[in-house]
Amino acid sequence: MNLFPQDSAAPLTEGSLWRALHRLAMPMLIGAVLNNLQSIINLFWVGHLGPHAMAAVAVGGTILMLLFPMLMGLSTGTVALVSRAIGAGQRATAAAAAGQSLLLAFVVGVLTSLVGWHYSDALAHLLGVEASVLPDAGAYLRINLLGNFTLYLQIIGAAALQGAGDAKTPMWAGLIENVLNIALDPFLIYGLGPFPKLGVAGAAVASVLSQSVAAVIVVRALFQGRTHLSLAWRDCRPDLPLAWRILKIGLPGSGQLLTRSLMGAVLMRVVAGCGTAAVAAYGTGLRIHMIVLMPAFALGGAAATLVGQNLGAGKPERARAAAWLATGMDLIFMVAAILVMMLCATPLMQLFNGDPEVVRIGVRYLLLTSPFYIFAALGIVLGRGLNGAGDTLAPMLATVLALWGLQVPLALWFAGLFAVPTDGIWWAIGLAGMAHGLLITGWFELGRWKHKRV
Repeated sequence: MNLFPQDSAAPLTEGSLWRALHRLAMPMLIGAVLNNLQSIINLFWVGHLGPHAMAAVAVGGTILMLLFPMLMGLSTGTVALVSRAIGAGQRATAAAAAGQSLLLAFVVGVLTSLVGWHYSDALAHLLGVEASVLPDAGAYLRINLLGNFTLYLQIIGAAALQGAGDAKTPMWAGLIENVLNIALDPFLIYGLGPFPKLGVAGAAVASVLSQSVAAVIVVRALFQGRTHLSLAWRDCRPDLPLAWRILKIGLPGSGQLLTRSLMGAVLMRVVAGCGTAAVAAYGTGLRIHMIVLMPAFALGGAAATLVGQNLGAGKPERARAAAWLATGMDLIFMVAAILVMMLCATPLMQLFNGDPEVVRIGVRYLLLTSPFYIFAALGIVLGRGLNGAGDTLAPMLATVLALWGLQVPLALWFAGLFAVPTDGIWWAIGLAGMAHGLLITGWFELGRWKHKRV
């Protein structure tokens, strides 16, 4: 029985762009919400075990996040090649690209599994946590890394389906994954019924089992011939030239995400110089802004698929129109969100933290940085559109220039220049975000991506 019926929607290279964006972006937005929900589920159940257990999960999660740049790079290369081939009507080429992406995901996942099995305790120790936290942190990390190949298969398989125009199957797979995780967590963490009491390790086992089911659903859909993409086992045989094409597109995307991760650590260090309350305020503000950015990432993912498919179909102007329509939709949402964040800054901060000093600094963060999130819509959505065209080097260079050439130096300078150091840092964040959005927009409007060969 086919769990997910064949998508009969019109091709993405003709018809209403509005409908095409809605068809792609809504499932992606729901998928993003589900991904965030899964981490909240784990924290909820583990939280009852005490602060050491929560610290163990935080340590493991921090190390696992370091693997995401490579994963997102593979995802970017997969969407670019699959969408371009689908748009050109080259289904065999699309299937071959998806097959090589799955093979790369499996190989990288297995390698990280081997590293995790042997070095999880050492990796947890590197973060300098208390000795009492290390056993749980090592166990949580070891189990997650051991099953990491299932997460890689799930995400890269989802990228292939989305590149072919199917965003619903990954969404349903994510929903089933979350339901399983909710059901398994209390049984495996607390040993309810016939299940053993595994504590923090139980949360990791529940996550791996749940994501394994989701991976099976996604990969099975690829081999069932959904949305003009039908894989055969021969497509997964090693093809080094094709694998290199995927990596060549994806590596700059990995570099972009790695650059952001490293900059985030450096900026957190700068903020930490202003005190613990500043760190808490900054972390809370980031959490609010990440919620606001979810539609931008969903619309950006939709724009990437539409740009790739329409370039493949020889319709560059339709590709450009799709990217700008997605950007316009997010700009409308962003203006409304900015007004809410500025008018309700105090209650929003109090929702996450009740400390008066944290609230005071956090309110200033929201008031000073939120207006610049207009440019985040430009940078994220148009940047993803460039990625869909296979143009990943320019967005990476724009990110490096804006973050390392502007944000970090300005944060250090303004922290000493302003009477309130955190105000200076918040201005640096806003100005760097504006520069990034304008750089991406300028490059997009040059139009060289329309002629990008992948």
